[in-house]
Amino acid sequence: MWQELLVAVALMLVIEGILPFLSPTKMRGILLRMLEMDDKSLRISGLVSMVIGVIMLYTLR
Repeated sequence: MWQELLVAVALMLVIEGILPFLSPTKMRGILLRMLEMDDKSLRISGLVSMVIGVIMLYTLR
């Protein structure tokens, strides 16, 4: 189980690193827009992301 968790974390880091590697300017713009968002919007987007991830895991398993 620990090995699977570490593989998942490694894949997450690879996927998150793709945008800053390919287009640092676009990534900087996204981060600036995130700084302008209020806490409620950030929480909702985080929740949506987590729900999508759980649904994907449930579907794939």
